[in-house]
Amino acid sequence: MKILIDTHIFLWYITGDKKLKKQYFSVISDEKNDVYLSAISLWECCIKQQIGKLNLPGEAASYLSQKRELHKILPLPVNENCLTHLSSLPLIHNDPFDRILICQAVENKLGFITEDEQTKKYKLKDLDFI
Repeated sequence: MKILIDTHIFLWYITGDKKLKKQYFSVISDEKNDVYLSAISLWECCIKQQIGKLNLPGEAASYLSQKRELHKILPLPVNENCLTHLSSLPLIHNDPFDRILICQAVENKLGFITEDEQTKKYKLKDLDFI
C-alpha cells in the first residue's frame, strides 16, 4: 500500500502521541507499505515553528527530515502535475497545505491518512482516506 500522511499524523507518530490511532500506527510502521511525507508538511512546520505554534527540539526542516529518515518514511516533493488539481478542488476549507496534500494524494494515487475533519469532507473519485 502507498500512503501519504498528513502533517499532524507524522508529528504524532514521531513523538508517540496517544492521539495517533493504533490502526494508523500499524499502517505507518508496516515495512510492506510505502509511506510518504510531503515537502509541504516540512514547509508548514517551518512556518508554524517561526510563528510560535510548533515547539520542536531543533530547526524544523532538518529535525523533521532526520525523523522522517529514521522512521523510513519517504519524501514526496511537490511538482506541477499535482498542482493542476487545485483548480478543481471544492472550497471546503482554505488551508493551502491540506489542499496541496490532497492534490498530491490524488496525483500520485496514494491513500491519505488524516484526522482533520475538514479535510475528510473532500469526497473525490481518486482520493482514498485510510
